[in-house]
Amino acid sequence: MNPRQDRRSRKHYKGECGLSQEKITNNTIKVIRKIRLVAFDFDGVFTDNMVYVFEDGTEAVKCSRGDGIGLQKLKRLGIEAVIISTESNPVVSARARKLKIRCVQDCADKRKTLEDIARETGISLAEVAFVGNDINDLPCLQCVALPIVVRDAHRDVIPLGLYQTQSPGGYGAVREVCDLFERTLAT
Repeated sequence: MNPRQDRRSRKHYKGECGLSQEKITNNTIKVIRKIRLVAFDFDGVFTDNMVYVFEDGTEAVKCSRGDGIGLQKLKRLGIEAVIISTESNPVVSARARKLKIRCVQDCADKRKTLEDIARETGISLAEVAFVGNDINDLPCLQCVALPIVVRDAHRDVIPLGLYQTQSPGGYGAVREVCDLFERTLAT
């Protein structure tokens, strides 16, 4: 993506993010109040699903800095957070370290990994939210109490989302989810 296209994308996605509390169904509010763990896919959720590949083969991605503030909110609320990624990429580990969030990579079976993490922490899947964007997230989205998809998710996963962010991946979708939890749990 060239810089001009990147500016257009940013401009296109500026504006109010998230749904007002009144537009979230009572059922969704009830589910949110039970959540103790939020698991996130990385590519397409923390990022805009684009990758920069340099001549030496290293990769870089673009993330929203605001997501870190959102994750701090989850922590203050007593909600665990984890990144579960199919990819094995040092950039994911580096971002997770910076955000002080657990990260599991190179998952051939993301659902099994999610189930293992829930079991380790003594949390049932009825207390788990998963934020995803693509078909490799289907098994996790299907097994949790609160499946969340980002605005620009693949069309095959959109119907699974109990909540769909107004922000696309990499443009504050993680922050939006965290803010949703904060608003809901504050009322």
